[in-house]
Amino acid sequence: MSEKPVVRFLDPSTPPHIFTLILLAGVAALAMNIFLPSLPGMTAFFDTEYRLMQLSVAIYLGVNAMLQLVIGPMSDQMGRRPVILGGLVIFLVATLGCIFAPNVTIFLICRMAQAAVVVAMVLSRAVVRDMVPADQSASMIGYVTMGVAVVPMLGPLVGGVLDEFWGWKASFWLLFVIGAGTLWLAWRDLGETKMRSGQTLLRQFQDYPELAASPRFWGYAMAAALSSGAFFAYLGGAPFVGSEVFGLEPSTLGFFFGAPAVGYLVGNGLSGKFSARFGINRMILWGCLFLTFGLVMSMLVFAMGHGSALSFFGFMTFVGLGNGMTIPNATAGTLSVRPHLAGTASGLGGAIMIGGGAGLSALAGVLLQPGTGPWPLLWIMLITGALGVVAILYVIQREKRLGLP
Repeated sequence: MSEKPVVRFLDPSTPPHIFTLILLAGVAALAMNIFLPSLPGMTAFFDTEYRLMQLSVAIYLGVNAMLQLVIGPMSDQMGRRPVILGGLVIFLVATLGCIFAPNVTIFLICRMAQAAVVVAMVLSRAVVRDMVPADQSASMIGYVTMGVAVVPMLGPLVGGVLDEFWGWKASFWLLFVIGAGTLWLAWRDLGETKMRSGQTLLRQFQDYPELAASPRFWGYAMAAALSSGAFFAYLGGAPFVGSEVFGLEPSTLGFFFGAPAVGYLVGNGLSGKFSARFGINRMILWGCLFLTFGLVMSMLVFAMGHGSALSFFGFMTFVGLGNGMTIPNATAGTLSVRPHLAGTASGLGGAIMIGGGAGLSALAGVLLQPGTGPWPLLWIMLITGALGVVAILYVIQREKRLGLP
């Protein structure tokens, strides 16, 4: 679409309201982290090891990544609306499975199925690209993903409180209620924004080589993946650091855990306000540099012997700030390299980002042991963040060689 279309709230004959897109992205983010303060209690409930319980993060991200390879082509071929609604239904059923799981094996299987909610996050971004031209998409994606910032900021705090009063299952009941409300809102408000391609699903998959042959697509995708990789490693390792290194209770851990989301909220706001003015490449570069700066400062504080829960989680706000500036702009870049393949690009780019995140989350869980302190996690985050700087510098140099504005 060349111009922003008219939108009427709760009218499925028009494109969705931005509130609906924010909620779709937010419910997927909430499912990712609301229960993290409960991991030690869930380990005891299922009478298993923490490493196995921590897989509820890594396998969720892994399935998330695999699904995104399918979601993009499916939505380009079938339309955004039916794929989003179907994913939300699967999510609700899987959430009930997590609640009533009799053992850890069934729980982890249902947790994998919960990853179907990723359709809401991936396609909310593709819907934005359907609705507005490229020069406006980064700003609008910034506002949409601002909801993804608010939810992780509140999710672990709410999850920690729910755990202390009603146990770990309360977080999953909340997910079910919010998921049901999101399904109803999507049914009533989510008008179709993508004309069906008329191509078979196999033909849609054959479009992947066109994206894979674009160095700029890979540069943007890797900038997003490496920058967000620091956050996904944090998801896998911070519960251990908070509970085992600093001895925090679930509610206190939930409060500190949301620190990156504070920065993410600010970074998304900056993206929404300044991306069109300064350009997406400059915003991505600044974001990656802010992220790296925060991690270097945290490591220096620990090296000087002054590390604490406050310093560890406090400097994580820079990780959130960097991601808030990087992810919406890098996402806009991946979607704009081949605009006619926006859904496929969103899926492939998301799969690269989440797949890498799954591996880093699992790696953090393996390397963090009693006596290591936070160092393995900090090194993982620093290395991935610094490589994000390299990725966007490559894109900038590539565009200079091509003579692109």
